[in-house]
Amino acid sequence: MIIYRDAISNDEMFTDVYPIKETPIFYEVEGKHITVVDGNIDGALIGANASAEEPEEGTDCNSVSGVNVVLHNKLVETSYDKKSYIVHIKDYLKKIREKLDTENPERVDQFMTDANAEVKKLLPALKNLQFFTGESMNPDGMVAILDYREDESTPYLRFFKDGLIVEKC
Repeated sequence: MIIYRDAISNDEMFTDVYPIKETPIFYEVEGKHITVVDGNIDGALIGANASAEEPEEGTDCNSVSGVNVVLHNKLVETSYDKKSYIVHIKDYLKKIREKLDTENPERVDQFMTDANAEVKKLLPALKNLQFFTGESMNPDGMVAILDYREDESTPYLRFFKDGLIVEKC
């Protein structure tokens, strides 16, 4: 298994158990909507038929619904308006640039060009996006961007490739 960690916070952001599409600047990780009941994945996702069974009396179940990548990696939702996102992304890209300056200086110019182009594309759609930090909620760390494919039902998260540490387990 491969674990992708935020280079700044060291939070686990996702693993290779999900479909991953690579773009010049992002890993796009495709997810699914699921329900987790008392820490267990909803049986309907594995073929169980809850409607065929009577609910037990006095049973209190805590359930959470969301995107599997978010729930399984304990990502935490945050929000931005346009102004606050611009402030965040400028600071974040500066940190990644500094990291690249020492670790991969030949990548810096291409990263900055690609990142700025992608951010410009995101800004008009900002109100339709969701944002998630790692479990530690480190404000300096990566913020994953949740969007939907053209079918409007398939969620995917974008993670800046250069802001991740890739670990093989």
